[in-house]
Amino acid sequence: MTYSRHILIADDEPLTRKSLFEILKLEGYRVSTASDGEEAYRIIESEIPDIVITDLKMPVVDGLTLLRKIKSGYPNVAVLLMTAFGSIENAVEAMKEGAFDYITKPVIDNEIKIVIQRVFDQKQLVEENENLKKQLSESSRSEFHDIIGHNHKMQRIYSLIEAVAPTNATVLIQGESGTGKRLIAQAIHRSDPARRQKKFVEVSCGALPETLLESELFGHVKGSFTSAIKDRSGRFEVADGGTIFLDEIDTFSPKLQVKLLRILQGGEFERVGDTRVIKVDVRVIAATNQDLKKLIKENLFREDLYYRLNVIPIFIPPLRERKDDIPYLVDHFLVKCRKKVEGKSIKGISKQTMKLLIEYGWPGNARELENVIERAVILCKNETIDKVDLPDFFNEQEEALEAQPGSGGSGYLLKTALDSSELKILKEALDKCNGNRKKAAEMLGINRTTLYNKLEKHNLLKKNDSR
Repeated sequence: MTYSRHILIADDEPLTRKSLFEILKLEGYRVSTASDGEEAYRIIESEIPDIVITDLKMPVVDGLTLLRKIKSGYPNVAVLLMTAFGSIENAVEAMKEGAFDYITKPVIDNEIKIVIQRVFDQKQLVEENENLKKQLSESSRSEFHDIIGHNHKMQRIYSLIEAVAPTNATVLIQGESGTGKRLIAQAIHRSDPARRQKKFVEVSCGALPETLLESELFGHVKGSFTSAIKDRSGRFEVADGGTIFLDEIDTFSPKLQVKLLRILQGGEFERVGDTRVIKVDVRVIAATNQDLKKLIKENLFREDLYYRLNVIPIFIPPLRERKDDIPYLVDHFLVKCRKKVEGKSIKGISKQTMKLLIEYGWPGNARELENVIERAVILCKNETIDKVDLPDFFNEQEEALEAQPGSGGSGYLLKTALDSSELKILKEALDKCNGNRKKAAEMLGINRTTLYNKLEKHNLLKKNDSR
């Protein structure tokens, strides 16, 4: 019988190490050895074993100290303590510290084999229990149509998508820039049995001025304006039978709001410069990172259009409200970025680096996280991404958190550190773009409205109010 299980033996007596090594090797186990507790722990840090068999009395680091260190850092590793000075007191203390069992020297071959088999039998039971729990919680999905998220808020969104997809209801997706509104819209389309084989058409409304946006959405006829040299179909015609996704719906002018309202009411519109009515069957999914109710109060958005769009509202939580999803997203982006960046063998990310990523506030949400991971993959010179591979503001954040006496990283200090980092990033982007807000927004991966709000928050508008 052969095993892929790994056992580490720690003992300062060479004959004991050799004897145990040969016994366990013959049983088919993979065996490592160490002459003291310090060497043993170095081996554990490089490759975690299934079982550690350690002598109680050793130089440098004794068995009981090694046991405590293992249980603190690697609680799933089973530890067997052995000693020639066996006593009830030592046995009780070792078991209290988490030892699996206690063996006296000289070690009897059959006894050690039986104890090790008990360890693996118990491990198997634990693994089977974990698999059973996983099967029972299959409804808790960490991925859904390219959307990554295990958080309970994301689970509700998945269920809502499945419920609304087969209907023709209009959906309004709300969330900060970078939260994945496009992915939600695509998931709705892909889950719609009647439309998923038809086109999914996306329009970034905030990227176009009103005249171009109207032509882009509704099409135009030849001669309707200077550059209209021939008839052109709009995005609504292209999406007929399928889905149209209108991102940044808050940027619609009053005129375009009226035309959109007409489509939502009866599926009718005219091309620019034409009087012929065109009818389409299109599902409309709109998205915004703004508070539309606030815009209604400011007479910037039609109330009747809002209620037409807001039939099924979906709010995507920002990444800072679902930090338990960050490890899932990091793994996803690592796989994605490894495919894009050739010649890299990145295997993972260090615990300290992951902690920094989880503590950060992510004003740019998942999009910002993806950019950070891609940058880290490009810059990383080892197999594991470390904090040196992250942008400078992560190290500044760590220093700011550590500077607070006894804070343990208080929420107030974290907010201060994040605001400081955000201010620095905004200034650098504006400097690189010579104060051009449109270019700065594109560089940061956010829309101009979001950038405007952040500039206003940090009192930077006066310096850049002309652009």
